[in-house]
Amino acid sequence: MDTVEFVQMKDGTARDYSILHKLETDYCRALPDRLLTALERLGDSLQGYKVSRLEHSLQSATRAEADGADIEIIVAALVHDLGDELAPENHSQLAASIVRPFVRAEVTWIVEMHGLFQMKYYAHFYGRDPDGHLAYRDHPWYDACWRFCERYDQAAFDPAYPTKPLAYFEPMLREVFSRQPFDPAVLKEPARATG
Repeated sequence: MDTVEFVQMKDGTARDYSILHKLETDYCRALPDRLLTALERLGDSLQGYKVSRLEHSLQSATRAEADGADIEIIVAALVHDLGDELAPENHSQLAASIVRPFVRAEVTWIVEMHGLFQMKYYAHFYGRDPDGHLAYRDHPWYDACWRFCERYDQAAFDPAYPTKPLAYFEPMLREVFSRQPFDPAVLKEPARATG
């Protein structure tokens, strides 16, 4: 494999950065494969629920699709807990960083905030504030985040729910994460009706 000559980035040449650009482009194209592997690892992560974290993720996505959600929300439901393994105290923010380049801002915000909103269901059992989400009650996507949490996330721990397999969601995940990162046409929010 070709490698760069420099040991400090400031000393890199056009050839060095040409090598890196090609390798980085190939690496970025393989993101969907790495995300699928990360989702599979959720099958052996945090225990104690009636379903694995992978099954929870699949069930969240299945519920989103059954509810008529668009592909970005379905994929967000699928990957919303990918941060559990490496950032258990701020898993929502890590997952939001993963989706941010590929989905509209509303979806990123929902993924980022779902951890705070979910605390409504359980924080009081740990002596923590269950109402932190209220600080965002005037946010334009507040209701969308509640919908995500209530219909897809908090409800997705049922081992009897007819959950679709990862292979079913793979084409959707590949479609979203194969988009041009930070494409203005994707990131742009639809115009809202006024009146």
